[in-house]
Amino acid sequence: MKRHAPAAERNRGPILEVLQRVLPEHGHALEVASGSGQHVVAFAAAMPQWTFSPSDLDPTARASVDAWVAELGLGNVRPAVTLDASAWPWPVTSVDAVLCSNMIHISPWDATLGLLRGAGEVLTPGGTLVLYGPFYVEGQSADSNVAFDRSLRSRDRSWGVRELEEIRSIASSHGLVHEQSVTMPANNLTVVFRRD
Repeated sequence: MKRHAPAAERNRGPILEVLQRVLPEHGHALEVASGSGQHVVAFAAAMPQWTFSPSDLDPTARASVDAWVAELGLGNVRPAVTLDASAWPWPVTSVDAVLCSNMIHISPWDATLGLLRGAGEVLTPGGTLVLYGPFYVEGQSADSNVAFDRSLRSRDRSWGVRELEEIRSIASSHGLVHEQSVTMPANNLTVVFRRD
């Protein structure tokens, strides 16, 4: 039932460092596309003053999240809920942060549009949207990301590494202001938006 993703094991520490820098001391965070659950339990253990609401469309992912939480005995993580980023309304109505790692390139573009719309709706004023993954920046990215993009699109034409400027523009239309992009290991970025 409990799943293990080697990439999540590797990148959760660097993502956590950014979260601890850009988030306030306490609050409520919604994680969209929680996957195995390794991210949310690492964040919750290191940030006990925060409450985390994990979510995923996949029932096996939700079961994995809940299994990780139970094993670690974390009291600040709510049970994982069903959330389709592209569908509205979401099961959470007001949060201080929305976190989403490694989803937008392995889902249809509608999921990214829904994520940005949903974050604009549920974030409190001054709240934070944090995205992690590979991106094109002004049409350029590392060779490994370009190859990854080709591989993704060969598997599903609706998938692919996204252009950051396009995401910034759409986010802005939902009241989300791009604050910073942090260079991460493995040619990824953590992109931080603030709800105005």
